[in-house]
Amino acid sequence: MSRPENSILAALPRKAYLSLLPGLAPVSLVFGDVLYEPGTTIPDVYFPGRSVVSLLTLVDGHEALEVGLVGHEGMVGIPLALGIEVSPVRALVQGAGSAMQMSARRFRKAFDANPPLRLGLHRYAHELMAQITQTAACNRFHMVDARLARWLLMTRDRLHSGEFRLTHEFLAHMLGVRRVGVTEAASGL
Repeated sequence: MSRPENSILAALPRKAYLSLLPGLAPVSLVFGDVLYEPGTTIPDVYFPGRSVVSLLTLVDGHEALEVGLVGHEGMVGIPLALGIEVSPVRALVQGAGSAMQMSARRFRKAFDANPPLRLGLHRYAHELMAQITQTAACNRFHMVDARLARWLLMTRDRLHSGEFRLTHEFLAHMLGVRRVGVTEAASGL
């Protein structure tokens, strides 16, 4: 058995991890896929390995702003670990790659029966809240170049690579700015 790519799964004691295996399925997440929408029931959780998922809040029903980023360090579907079945955000695959998927039904059972998983996910939920708080502060107080640099570094850390393909328009949506603002900020980096 090889070590899981996802840090939460890798940190579990062997027995706790093995108890999850029957419910975990390896999947390849595809760039641009929406895993769930705000206001909808979360059907599955994902433990990214070499994939990255953006958590987006919708403004005025159509404009999206990234409020969180989940990679190998976390789990997509964290509201389920808090007893909430409906998502407040859109989960959008922004970096294609591997993940482990588990149905929400199986996850709830595994979560209740696996204290090390509960502890790991409670700690991760705290870290995700801290990330969302920092993102909100950066969006309010930092200039576009600093926000862009932070976003690129966070993505690089999660993909374990300095190379990834993104358009200025995509970055503009993630940062909540106009495309020309990303172009100007990128030229300064």
